[in-house]
Amino acid sequence: MLVKPFYLITGKAAFFVRKNILPVTIDREISAFCAIVGFGKKSSLDESMTTTITLNSECINNLDLSPVQTVIENWLQQGAIASYEQQLSFDINYAREPEDPRELSEIPEVRLWFIRLDARYPWLPFLLDWKAGEFVRYTAMLVPHQFSRKEGIQYNPEALEIFLMHKIFVLTDWMQQLGIPSVSRLKSMGQMLGYDLDDLLFNLL
Repeated sequence: MLVKPFYLITGKAAFFVRKNILPVTIDREISAFCAIVGFGKKSSLDESMTTTITLNSECINNLDLSPVQTVIENWLQQGAIASYEQQLSFDINYAREPEDPRELSEIPEVRLWFIRLDARYPWLPFLLDWKAGEFVRYTAMLVPHQFSRKEGIQYNPEALEIFLMHKIFVLTDWMQQLGIPSVSRLKSMGQMLGYDLDDLLFNLL
């Protein structure tokens, strides 16, 4: 008997349900989007301890990950990576013409840099400052989408589902290795992208 992949299953057996959410523009109204969908609980560290990494055009055009690697590798060497949950943000200073209407997530060079970053640290969403909208913007860098003046960002639905489930699998394994409870965190992550994740999924992992 052939079994459909779970992300194609409909009805009560589905592992997640897509909500009717209309996201807004990523770069200009990212905080509003987070207010609409909610965000995961931050760690007990004070928000003032958030680490901001600045990316410039040279860094992005050369696919240079060193600004991020310097920070994350230091955290890993300290053995305290779990203490930096949702403490990382990016200040992207990519040179554009004043009349360039594109969002950062629509610029191929910027997207390519984030694709390389994701390949290096596939569990990076754990560190991103969700409240500041970093995870939503990160998703836009990696998932094909279009912008609508009325409805904001519109992801390719199948690509978004694949991205979400890939992150669920990666983060579940990674957090289990570190002894970090994962289910509530990953459910919150799914909600940020408009999905309710079923407990049945996590029972299989």
